[in-house]
Amino acid sequence: MLKYLIVIVGSFIIAIAFNAFLVPHEILSSGISGIAILLGLITPFDTGILNFVMNVPLLILGYYKLGKEITLNTLVCVVSLSIFLYTIPAEAISNNTLLSAIFGGAIGGVGIGLIMKYSGTSGGMDIIAIIISRSSNFSVGLLLTGMNSVIVLISGAIFTWEIALYTLLSIYLTGKAIDTIYTNHEKLTMQIITTAAEPIRQELLASIYRGVTVTEGFGGYTLEKKNILIMVVTRYEMLQVKQIIQKHDKKAFINIFETVEVVGQFAKN
Repeated sequence: MLKYLIVIVGSFIIAIAFNAFLVPHEILSSGISGIAILLGLITPFDTGILNFVMNVPLLILGYYKLGKEITLNTLVCVVSLSIFLYTIPAEAISNNTLLSAIFGGAIGGVGIGLIMKYSGTSGGMDIIAIIISRSSNFSVGLLLTGMNSVIVLISGAIFTWEIALYTLLSIYLTGKAIDTIYTNHEKLTMQIITTAAEPIRQELLASIYRGVTVTEGFGGYTLEKKNILIMVVTRYEMLQVKQIIQKHDKKAFINIFETVEVVGQFAKN
């Protein structure tokens, strides 16, 4: 329940960034939300409704690629964000466009990073960025910044190139704020000592996009036979792995330590 509350709070923060800083100055955000802002400015349709409709296909993609849990969290975010965008009036806090671009981008990134940290996405291109980052060493923030260069070009073509530069600044600050909070690109090694290795192994391989190494061992005090599972994951995946382990063995011993470098194939085939 706390997780969903945090997702809703993150959605509220994003909506404030949009309607209080970006939209009144015609500054676009990143991803699908940025496109929704653009269409909301040049058509009679509401930004909140457009944001929801455009996220539906990507939610379906997320269900198959990221799993049921993260898709449910994302759905909560998309619905709550769309509602907040629809209900919060688009009124500028500051008349200074530069300040609005800076604070709108940074505050929006805080909201998105907060949602991602608790096993969700804010929808849109976040889903694509997470899928790509799982099989590469690129950070989510960097991927979002790269993919959203097209938003800057659209902004310049429709509005002015000055507004496009403000949009670029906003998107860059959003990406930096996401990386500061989310840290998905950090790698961790998880060492799991358990008596329920097989069901844990099967669910990990079915749910996590990583390989698992299994070795045999025994307890030094009890001499009880145990198995040791070793896998390298991103910080984002750690929570899901812990939940799977505790589901099958509440007494499992889990040792987690930071990984400096990964050489070889990091993703599971």
